[in-house]
Amino acid sequence: MKILGVDDDEIALDILEAAVSSEGYEFVRASDGYEALKLIQEERIQLIISDWMMPGLSGIDLAKKIREMGASSYCYIIILTSRSEKADLLNGLQAGADDFIIKPFDPMELRLRLRVAQRILALETHQLTIFALAQLADTRDNETGNHLNRIRLYSRILAEHLVRYLSGTAEEVPADFVELIYMTSPLHDIGKVGIPDCVLLKPGRLDDREFDIMKTHTTLGGQTLERAVKEYPDVLYLRIARDIAMSHHERYDGHGYPEGLQGNNIPLCARVVSLADVYDALVSRRVYKDPFTHDVAKKIIEEGRGTQFDPLVVDAFLESEKEFLDIVSRYSDDSDTDAILPNTRGAMPAC
Repeated sequence: MKILGVDDDEIALDILEAAVSSEGYEFVRASDGYEALKLIQEERIQLIISDWMMPGLSGIDLAKKIREMGASSYCYIIILTSRSEKADLLNGLQAGADDFIIKPFDPMELRLRLRVAQRILALETHQLTIFALAQLADTRDNETGNHLNRIRLYSRILAEHLVRYLSGTAEEVPADFVELIYMTSPLHDIGKVGIPDCVLLKPGRLDDREFDIMKTHTTLGGQTLERAVKEYPDVLYLRIARDIAMSHHERYDGHGYPEGLQGNNIPLCARVVSLADVYDALVSRRVYKDPFTHDVAKKIIEEGRGTQFDPLVVDAFLESEKEFLDIVSRYSDDSDTDAILPNTRGAMPAC
């Protein structure tokens, strides 16, 4: 991993380089914040260790600019500072810093902080790998990469609300449930790689026999991920991905598939993705239908409260309506947005 050190003091950079290089990291140096920004744009820098107080562009201002750049991959920022007041540290975190080390730093402490940073950056690598795998599966379908983006964003929003609802209840929610569901929800249809093209790519509605074949994508996906779970039973995101792939077409009233699970017997992650997936299908164009407006999709989901969908998940959807509309607007496919958002013209198609 390449680490960028930023400090206007060359001796401080020498000390930092010695500590970082002894751990096997590649060290790149910049003497001020502006030089650091230039290097970030030219090279793949995953981790930055910057002094707080520098002329021109402070370490905190550098963190702000990096976050404003909106890089495609995450850059972990550690600030070196002699400040230890709570207000200063809060301002630094708000600006975009991830961690702080008080000067003069202890090399052992620095090494431990770097290992924490590496674990966090490795999580992003897992996310990229999972998303790439999901996109590979979608190349066989008529879906788009935007569909996967929307699903994981809808799912994360719903999960954030549910974590608050379920706090203190009997239903256990993993501490990192929100990020885990964001990471794994794109794999909901991974089993479609096993569906024959004549069914998967049929330009129209499926007949009963074809629909029975299509429904097997849940068990195909669940069984595939179950094999990974058996190899790595302690990896929570694999278990969640398996549950989503297997159970995202279950219904709260027990009339779904493939197992006819009911109520809270359906894994929470699958109950979340179920609503996200149905909403996206409703407001998206398909070969057999035009996109429904948000208001029509909302009405259908409200009507499914307690039958198709978990009532708490529906409540979370209704509370986050504006966020869903924002995602539709930002990640729409082609010209669908005008047909989806409220108060737009166009007749509604029949189901």
